[in-house]
Formats: sequence, structure tokens, C-alpha cells
Amino acid sequence: MSLSVATILGISPKNLQRSDLLNFINQNKIKRITFHYTAGDGRLKQLIVPVNSMNYAERILAAGERVDGSSLFKGMVGTSSSDLYVVPVYASAFIDPFDKKGICFLCRFLDKDEKLAEFCPDNILMRAARSLKENHGYDLWALGELEFYLIGDQEEENYPMPFQGGYHASEPFSRYLDVVKEMLEIISDITAHVKYGHSEVGTIRAIESQNPILDGKYGEQFEVEFLPAPIEWAADYLSLAKYIIRNVAAQYDLLATFAPKLEAGYAGTGLHFHLELLKENNNIMTQPDGALSETAKQAVGGLLRYAPSLTAFGNTIASSHLRLVPGQESPTKLFWSDFNRSALIRVPLGWRHGEDMASVINHRLKDKYISPFKRQTIELRSADGSAFIHLMLAGMTMAISYGLEHGDVSLKLANKRYLGPETKPAKEIPELPPSCYQSAQYLKEEYELFNAIIPEYILNHVASQLEAEGDENLMEEIQNLSEEESVSCQQEIMHRSIHVG
Repeated sequence: MSLSVATILGISPKNLQRSDLLNFINQNKIKRITFHYTAGDGRLKQLIVPVNSMNYAERILAAGERVDGSSLFKGMVGTSSSDLYVVPVYASAFIDPFDKKGICFLCRFLDKDEKLAEFCPDNILMRAARSLKENHGYDLWALGELEFYLIGDQEEENYPMPFQGGYHASEPFSRYLDVVKEMLEIISDITAHVKYGHSEVGTIRAIESQNPILDGKYGEQFEVEFLPAPIEWAADYLSLAKYIIRNVAAQYDLLATFAPKLEAGYAGTGLHFHLELLKENNNIMTQPDGALSETAKQAVGGLLRYAPSLTAFGNTIASSHLRLVPGQESPTKLFWSDFNRSALIRVPLGWRHGEDMASVINHRLKDKYISPFKRQTIELRSADGSAFIHLMLAGMTMAISYGLEHGDVSLKLANKRYLGPETKPAKEIPELPPSCYQSAQYLKEEYELFNAIIPEYILNHVASQLEAEGDENLMEEIQNLSEEESVSCQQEIMHRSIHVG
């Protein structure tokens, strides 16, 4: 059953009127309206409004409500100008999956002048998308691969998962798939943009930790992958999915974490982004022969150019850089490839000759499937669960805009940094920053690009947060420790931000 109000009413989301919503609230005896919005820590916040009367419901849906921006965006805005309005996006309306008498909305922030607040990450992302469209004529769509661990108590294992062997595991080897199915159902019922979910590589039988919440617990890794959506909606879907995953996990007495790394030698938690450029609703990522288009390569070049500074938005805590190590299918060097999973940017397998694959297997099939879609994307693989999702996607949008604006330079860089599937990256290929401190320095050097959309005081805030991680010389310090001290140090770093994002 859909939880989307527009779907239930049979109305296109963009055509939902306030009168439609009020009738729905009245007819379904809705008792609570909940406003959701993503704050500076990347988490979805909420404001619960009782439906005292239909007049009050109309007023709330029309006027929104006031919130304290200095609390929601600590360090980003001063207390002297912190009042904000949160105003519902009607198209986002959905039945609260955790409250049968509640209706929810995603919201946008307006400032005292009733304009989109310039410092709020969701508004920054919308400005970036609009700038790309106005300057280059393209819409940018994205999808996220959201990885996470579910952590619970130890149990007897009749079907133990092999070490690092959880990828696409089925029951009974995968212990928490029923919980994940419930998560998928709720996210899909709200967004209609879930592609699939599955068990991922990592399984930790007994986590060793100084954190009592984790010590001795069993951890299993999963992934939810989305369908492409306009970039601002792709970000909202990821924020909403994190909220749902945590809530469903809590109902089963499980801990859901998006922390970048839980244990050395085990799979870390990435947040990969697939991107596609559209012109007049058509994917322009490939040429007629199926090869990547020149425009797509320019986008790749722009992302390669600014990849080090993008880690300021996508890899925001010290343990992020304990994930970005060789041998764990995590990128370390600035190159791209067709299928190589250690590449920073990967061109995943597409459907270059149409999507009627079933006819290859089912030889007597009479039905033909003709798809109007091209599904080619490029995949940026550096970010992790600590990412400032809206700022990360905004930064990626600006990097692509640079790539298109400086087409020849970007194309040259893309051609130079392409490696075939079996080619090992050369030593001279630059690497991603090894620490949050270095990410901050790259960001400061690239202020000129990002400041066109992101206010300088937001960039300063991000850089300050990164430098506060105190990891400038962390890798060297770890190497100089004894084995026992190194393990203890890394565990403390990995487990102190278990609720990040």
C-alpha cells in the first residue's frame, strides 16, 4: 500500500492542492501533521503539530512554522538572525509510517524576507541544480547507494556467513533480511524510488570496541539503492531513508549505523552516487554506438578535477579515511574506469542494446519489451555515510558545471586519467586526501568554485569542522604504534561517531 498522499488520491504530486490535503486530513481523521527537514548535522528533524481544528490545519499548511536556525545549524548562522520558517512541500506528503494518525511533509527553509534561506543545504542544492540548467541546459539526476550495518546481540549460528562473503546473501545466512524488507517497503511506499536492497559484503561476528553499545555485538551490512531522481529529490530521499532505517531498526532492538568504518579488515560503509545528465528528459551520457559521450567525459573530468575538495563534504570524520585504503574496493587514486571497483569514478554496466534481455534467455518468448530509457550513469565512489548529502551533491553539481564550461581541459584530463579494467594505477596518479585536515585545505584552495553557490561562511564552517577532527598526522601516528595500540586507537576513532549522519 502506498504511503504517498498523491498516489492514494490519484493526483500528480506537483498538482496537489491545499484543499486536497485538507480533505484528506479530514476524511482520514488525521490527528498530527509532522514537518521534516534536514539540519546542519545531516539528520532529518521533525516538528509535530496537532490538528486542533481544520482551520488550524489550513493555517499550518499555508504559513508553515517558525524554528530556531541557530540550533538546527549550529555554527553556520548566528543567534541574531536565526529565525527561520519551515514550509511544507505539498508534493512530498505521506502517511506517517510510525503513526497511523499522522501525515508528514518534507519542508524547505525560508528566511525573514520569505526567501529560500541561502545557508540551508537543501536550498544550496536547488541553486546548484538551477545554475547548471540555466548555464548549460542540462538537468542532473542522481541515485544513491546507501550502505549501513545492522548491529544486534550474538546468537547461535547454524548458518554462519563467510568472512567478507555477505554480498547478496540470502536467508538463512543473512540474519536481518526480514528487517531490511520492512525498511524497503516503507521507503518505497513513500518515495516510489527504490531500485532494490540486498545484503552487502561485511559481516562482523563479534565487534571489539571500547564503546559498550558495540562491544561483543554482531554486525551485518546491507545496501538500499535508489532509482534516479532530480538531484534535489535524490538528496531528500537519502535523508528520509536514513530516518526510516534507524526507526525500523530500533523497533527490532537493533542499531543501524552509517559510520564509515567499524572494524579494520572488514568492509566499510560507502555512499556512492550515480549521476546522469538529461537534456529535454533524454539521457545524453552515451553516443549512438554505446560509448560514453563527450559531454559525459567532460563531467568526469570536472569531478576528477575537484574530487579532493569534494571529500570535505563526502568524508567528514577521521574514520572516513580509515575506509579509503587499498584492497577494500574503496578508491584512493584519482582515475576512472569502466568496471574497475577501485576506481574513483566508475562507468557501470549499462543496457547499450535495449533492455529486452529476457528474450536472450527465454527463447520462445513472443513478447517484446521496448524501453524508452537509457540507463547509463557515472558513479562517484568516494563518499561515505558521514557525508553532508545535500552539500556533497551541490559540490558535485558545481564540479560537473566546471567540467562542461571548460570542456577541452576536462576532456583532456578525463582521457589522461582513464584506466582499463586490468590496468593498475601508476604511482604518479594523484591520491585522495589522507585526512579531514587535508580535505579542509583542498576546500580552502577551491573556495572560488564553491563560493559561487555556497556562502563563504558555510565553507568556513565545514573547513573548521574538518580541522577539529585533529587527524592531520593520524596515519603516521598509527604506523608508529605497536599492533595492540594501533588496533585500540583505530577502534576509538571508528566507534566514537557511530550515529554520524
